Amino acid sequence: MTLAVCADVGSTYTKAAVVDLAAGVLVGVAAAPTTVGSDVLRGLDAAVTAATAGLGLRDVPWYVCSSAGGGLRLAVIGYEALVTAQAGRRVGLSAGAHVVHTGAGRLDAAALAALRAARPDVVLLVGGTDGGDADTIRHNATRLGRARWRTPVVLAGNADVRAELTALLRDAGVPVSSADNVLPRIGVLTPASARAAIRAVFLRHVIGGKRLSRGTRFARLVRAATPDAVLTGVEVLADTIGGDLAVVDVGGATTDVYSVLTPDERASGPGREVAGSLWRARTVEGDLGMRWSAPGVVRAAVEERLLTDAGDLTAAAERRAADPAFLAADDAERAVDARIATLAATVALRRHARGVATGERAGRDLRDVRLLVGSGGVLRHAPADASGRVLAAVLADHAGGWAVPRAARAVVDVDYVLAAGGLLAEEHRTAAQALLRHHLCPQ
Repeated sequence: MTLAVCADVGSTYTKAAVVDLAAGVLVGVAAAPTTVGSDVLRGLDAAVTAATAGLGLRDVPWYVCSSAGGGLRLAVIGYEALVTAQAGRRVGLSAGAHVVHTGAGRLDAAALAALRAARPDVVLLVGGTDGGDADTIRHNATRLGRARWRTPVVLAGNADVRAELTALLRDAGVPVSSADNVLPRIGVLTPASARAAIRAVFLRHVIGGKRLSRGTRFARLVRAATPDAVLTGVEVLADTIGGDLAVVDVGGATTDVYSVLTPDERASGPGREVAGSLWRARTVEGDLGMRWSAPGVVRAAVEERLLTDAGDLTAAAERRAADPAFLAADDAERAVDARIATLAATVALRRHARGVATGERAGRDLRDVRLLVGSGGVLRHAPADASGRVLAAVLADHAGGWAVPRAARAVVDVDYVLAAGGLLAEEHRTAAQALLRHHLCPQ
């Protein structure tokens, strides 16, 4: 067998999987607590050792993604809030970032202070279509240079001034990378170049800068931020099934939703989004989670009229937020977890479909979604009938103001192969496709 190790270093647990590249199947899986408090390599090595036990592996390539230490914190500064700044935000989410700040217009003292207060790992500086306004992005680059800004900047605005502003920032001591304009023309969103640049900055600056490990080995191993790897896996899966796809990942602190939709030629007409349409997208709901954000789930469910009497569930959610390591030990507590997961997934899909998090006026049309994939520990570790009920509730949500999928199947990523598929996609695409097909599209 030709094998590869794929691992995700998460905030709480590190998951490792051994993939048979020829057959596209898993031959070993394991998890270990992420050892952020000492050195993340301890937890990573423990997970890989457990996953490879008995296989006698030597010189097997490792493919690692990470969201440890809070993942990738991104700030976006654009020319206009509803156009370039919104386009930049969508691109940042697609790159696996947690967008902690979005600003628009000329940076002044207050705006610069707000940017610093957000503590981003990377700033995405955008603005102006190609050949359009250049004054605002020039002003903002100059302001960052004069402020002795030292957080890495990805410059992805008006191509006419790209070289000029890259040199300006570099001469001022600002770590800068340049990329193609995220919005070269009104209504045309081009994320690939900026997404690649953000990924490179994440690997070069963020992983080492968070001091998650001594030495350079961990930085050499990591290839992507976890959400970036997962979105790549989702893209490969969508291409494999040849249709629209959605994923809802219910975590302890956030609930992420990914969707890959077939481009609609009508999106280029008079009613098109001025900030462009991102047909492969991710949204992050920071107030929806199983532990740290559990109280936010209850509040959001009440606002969405999914709950009328939240009394008991509020108390249970607050207990989980106070003790994020809480484990449901009996059927009653497991039922509470399932209820919170159902509400988190339902609200997150509603927001994603409405375009709340992406700023899309028309939202995202999920009616043609063929496959809904559930992910997250609460679904992976639940009995199949319990996790199935969570996803069935999402597909039956006809009161949320969004068009639910007309004929979707629902599966749970029990073996956590989306991240592995994303990690393998660049070098072993055929194996990635086979892995995702085998584990998520059983006949």
